[in-house]
Amino acid sequence: MPKIVFVSGCYDMLHSGHVAFLQEAAELGDLYVGLGSDKTIFELKNRRTVNSDAERLYMIKALRCVKDAWISSGSGIMDFEEEVKQLKPDIFFVNTDGYTPAKEEFCRKYGIELIVSKRRPHEGLPARSTTAIRKECRIPYRVELCGGWLDQPFINSVLPGAVITLQIEPDCEFNDRSGMATSSRRKAIEIWQGQIPLGNREELARMLFCMENPPGKINVSGAQDQLGILMPGLKKLNFDNGYWPVSIESDCSDETLKYIREHLYLLPLQPRQPGFDVFAGKNITAGSVRKLAESAEQCWKAIRERDTASWGKATSLCLEAQLELFPAMATGELRKMIDKYRNQVCGCKMTGCGGGGYMILISEKPISNALQVTPSIL
Repeated sequence: MPKIVFVSGCYDMLHSGHVAFLQEAAELGDLYVGLGSDKTIFELKNRRTVNSDAERLYMIKALRCVKDAWISSGSGIMDFEEEVKQLKPDIFFVNTDGYTPAKEEFCRKYGIELIVSKRRPHEGLPARSTTAIRKECRIPYRVELCGGWLDQPFINSVLPGAVITLQIEPDCEFNDRSGMATSSRRKAIEIWQGQIPLGNREELARMLFCMENPPGKINVSGAQDQLGILMPGLKKLNFDNGYWPVSIESDCSDETLKYIREHLYLLPLQPRQPGFDVFAGKNITAGSVRKLAESAEQCWKAIRERDTASWGKATSLCLEAQLELFPAMATGELRKMIDKYRNQVCGCKMTGCGGGGYMILISEKPISNALQVTPSIL
């Protein structure tokens, strides 16, 4: 009796990489595929699919390696739950981009073996991903490494401080509402299409900041987003009582960026839910702002000195300060992950304003199933 294997995904713009992945899964048993609906994909990625539900389902069902397929009835990254409970598969097969702690917990609860595959192209064919095919994706992302919130005047007017950002290659398509500056990147794509134009990067970032924050906007997107996307490498953005940094320090050396890549990991969490209010219960004190500013200084120094233990401590100190200021940032999922990795990593925090997104881990050793980003100097 063959094992039952389940795979979940979008499979928009079907390509050879998708087929190779599905064939690899089918080697383990009878393969069943749950497709994310158009609505779910829009909620996660804030973009419409190229091919509709019906088209994607038709193409997946037409593959010889697929036993059956359907459109999952749920929403979010766990949209497949009800169908999987009925299917009772032996194996849940995912790639590294598709792994999340929530899927791991779900599999443990229902006695399903979770297998994580590395992308393996069919022999003689190049590696493919939907992200690589999308021409718009030459615009980088950014990850905030430390000091987040200090780009907001209601924080940096209490005490000055820095935000540490890293421009990263668009190697994968990060979820929307997950602290990866996807709204700023989307606005950049709307303005400039496929790539960053020639010109002074700080001035381009100022233009993007103004476009994203027109007069009258209540919740202003902080300048760390626009500067982090447009300015290459590692940046220390020094803020003092304003929306724009008073100075910017930079490190684009190959040695620094290689060091960061070897010790920085991201774990996908549930995206921030609609209606989430990070300001609920906020408690802005000089002591917590000082702690946040100190964490950024320590982070910058540790990275420049290649001191991973101190970098991790600074990262955890940043999270501690952020949660003192904005307790609503934390989720139950984040707290579980902190407990799980407490003794395995040097430090951790979450991306963006919290409520979900990605967990940042600083580690001396490789972390199984976590994403590694590629620092960019675009």
